[in-house]
Amino acid sequence: MKSDMSKRKTEKSGKSRFQEATGKVQMTREGYGFVIIDGEDEDVFVKASKMRGALNGDIVRVAIHRQKGKKPSRHREGEIVEIVERSRKPFVGILQVVGEKAWVLMESRVMPYDISVPYENVQRSGASSGMKVAVRVVKWDRKDSEPVGEIVDVLGDPGENDTEMHAILAEYELPYRFAKQVEDAANAIGDDLNAKEFSKRRDFRDTLTFTIDPTDAKDFDDALSVRKKDEGLWEIGVHIADVTHYVRPDSIVDKEALNRGTSVYLVDRTVPMLPEILSNRLCSLRPGEDKLCFSAVFVMNEKGAVTDHWIGRTVIRSDFRFDYDAAQRIIEGVVPEKYTEFDLRPENPLYPALKEAILASFSIAMKLRDARFKAGAISFDRPEMKVIVDEKGHPIDVRQKVSKEANWLIEEFMLLANRAVATVVSKMNKTFVYRVHEEPNAEKLDSLRNFVGNFGYRLGSTDNGKEIAASLNKLFQASAGKPEADAIELLALRCMARAHYTTDNCGHYGLAFKYYTHFTSPIRRYPDMMVHRLLAKYLEGGRSQNKKYYEKLCEYCSQREQLATDAERTSIKYKLVEFMQDKVGYEYDGMISGLTDWGMYVEIEPTKIEGMVALRDIAGDYYEFDEDNYRIVGKSTRKVFTLGDKVRIKVSRANLEQRFIDFELIMLEEHNTESSRPVVKRKTSSRSRGSKKKR
Repeated sequence: MKSDMSKRKTEKSGKSRFQEATGKVQMTREGYGFVIIDGEDEDVFVKASKMRGALNGDIVRVAIHRQKGKKPSRHREGEIVEIVERSRKPFVGILQVVGEKAWVLMESRVMPYDISVPYENVQRSGASSGMKVAVRVVKWDRKDSEPVGEIVDVLGDPGENDTEMHAILAEYELPYRFAKQVEDAANAIGDDLNAKEFSKRRDFRDTLTFTIDPTDAKDFDDALSVRKKDEGLWEIGVHIADVTHYVRPDSIVDKEALNRGTSVYLVDRTVPMLPEILSNRLCSLRPGEDKLCFSAVFVMNEKGAVTDHWIGRTVIRSDFRFDYDAAQRIIEGVVPEKYTEFDLRPENPLYPALKEAILASFSIAMKLRDARFKAGAISFDRPEMKVIVDEKGHPIDVRQKVSKEANWLIEEFMLLANRAVATVVSKMNKTFVYRVHEEPNAEKLDSLRNFVGNFGYRLGSTDNGKEIAASLNKLFQASAGKPEADAIELLALRCMARAHYTTDNCGHYGLAFKYYTHFTSPIRRYPDMMVHRLLAKYLEGGRSQNKKYYEKLCEYCSQREQLATDAERTSIKYKLVEFMQDKVGYEYDGMISGLTDWGMYVEIEPTKIEGMVALRDIAGDYYEFDEDNYRIVGKSTRKVFTLGDKVRIKVSRANLEQRFIDFELIMLEEHNTESSRPVVKRKTSSRSRGSKKKR
């Protein structure tokens, strides 16, 4: 929201005084909510009786009550005084039709009311009773007992995989199909591969070129070319699909791409930003085909130093497609017992050259990686899990994603290209789209410092960005392999700001780059298309573009990115709950990953699946959340639970409709008591993990 979201004014109401603020509602299943005020860490709690018809996502004015007593309460309370703007996001539920009356029955964690739907709207939608639908609230008059809405999408039969994935996309107002006119417009775009077009470009078709992507990838938007030059020097080209050559500004395809902002990656599918004819064919750098690219080409020595570079439009022809596993085997010198289609066979005439290219580019990439961390890049190594699904989308396993040297090879050259493009344009002093990442919050770093002190660690100096990075990396190294390592890295992650797009460069803290942008994925990110267009214009000597216009686009694309991330996480959560449905009653070892007023979150081993143990359900004592010291303490026994503790749990419930997992704590006799462990002093706000997400 804009800056007026946090505007304050003090008013009189009888004898009491209160502040007003504008913010966004985050509601709960029980009917109470929190108003999130832009730019403030602490939210405003609103009782169900004071919500005044406001619903999740609405923009509201809230009157914040005066805090009583000499010592201010940490938890502010208030009441809704006006609904400024009703959210356009739909809710998802099950349609129930009785005669000529209809309701959408809610199963959401953020919507406590069923929604009435006019019978005429049901008929127009074509939905039948019992189907899952998306419904948008259009009004809620005081005389009405429930909100009134309209069906905006019919999702299908509940429980079917496509229905549930489409429901997640609908919740976040993300499209999952292209309109016919968009598909038709994309299909009408020609490939434009001809001598006239090639003559305008630098020709790399005779330079050894390859792609490295996941096994199941279909859109190859980046390729590397490698050529040995003088002794000790290599020319490495980072070639990116020239999407903006095909997608013209303000065309129907461009408008749809901007509307989407990004591709969305759910557990079992990709919802692309561009129609398939573009993402998987015209713009995809498939082997053996001439392709148009926008490229950053570097001359580098074997120590990873760039001695020269060139940026411009090219034509390439990829010689070979590797997946990450096949490239990794070349790096490790492993001869596969059984070849895959991605493995380079010795009888291939390009075998010696491709092997040399992979090994040379890998060696240089590792030099780039080392230099980045020495400059202050943050090294997070928290395990990332992947849900494995069968052909029908049902989860069959949860495994840890493994990132190896082949992944790093591609990553480092993409980072190099992004940084080089941003650096070149920054020197022109013209409007540009940057990817920025601010330094961590100082108060959160203090909390981390206090927390790790409980385990005997010391967080070093944090006076500037480079010192913060060095201190965090040393902390991670010191705690590596210890029981508390995951908890420390988790808290450190929560200190980090969120990267976003803007025309005002402040550098990328996490990568330790002064200039950075997104240039390397225009098939799946609209900001990259913006970067390509601006770069092309400026390389031709064009004037600086309208800063206000591009800043507005940056804000929009950052919002769309966050929506896509939220949808991805929700799809993962859904599949994890589905995976655990037949495991109710099973026991697991786990680690406490979050603490709130009402419970502790626990990640179980080895899948890292997270569930909640409600405080009220812990047997043998009355447990309370000690927010000042960030721990849970038994009132009588003084048993203490804190972040990172190892615990034993039993799965008690896996609720697929509301996507949550409940655990039961199996109390162990040897668990620490208050007197047996030091106190952790921690400053927190109501926006700590889960504070607004009580079920």
